Amino acid sequence: MRVLAIDPALRNTGWAVLERRGKENRAIAWGIIRNAPALRQSQCLVAIMKAIRAIIAEHRPQSCAIESTIYVQNFKTAITLGAARAACLMAPAEAELEICEYPPRRVKQAVVGRGAADKAQVAFMVRALLKLTETPAHDAADALAVGIAHLESTDPGSPWQREKQIV
Repeated sequence: MRVLAIDPALRNTGWAVLERRGKENRAIAWGIIRNAPALRQSQCLVAIMKAIRAIIAEHRPQSCAIESTIYVQNFKTAITLGAARAACLMAPAEAELEICEYPPRRVKQAVVGRGAADKAQVAFMVRALLKLTETPAHDAADALAVGIAHLESTDPGSPWQREKQIV
């Protein structure tokens, strides 16, 4: 099974493509969709959608996993994050991929073992679990972690199976 995993943000959207073969998870590709501060929000949203469309065309995932919206205290930040998340969902929806979302705490629990882990701990564990030669940047590591949580949820005996929500 091959999954596209996404950690949505307006300026730095993390993405990863992972594959599960047997009981082993493998990272195929990962990166960050970077949008310059000078770009208007609308331009960033289009850039995110186009980049994800290209990733889907290149790597042909069967499903998509995305981190669900986190609680934010600032209304403007919540609207911006919601728009970025929508841009991230457009290409997988257009490609008719099953889209599952995972709360940030559940992603951290699946990778680190506790839901309050910080970004450095997530990145370290992602590197260890996927046997990477270098630690990925935080946004890419977060996307890889979402992918790991998704792949683990596909195991019929996994306690994470009930945690996913299909969007």
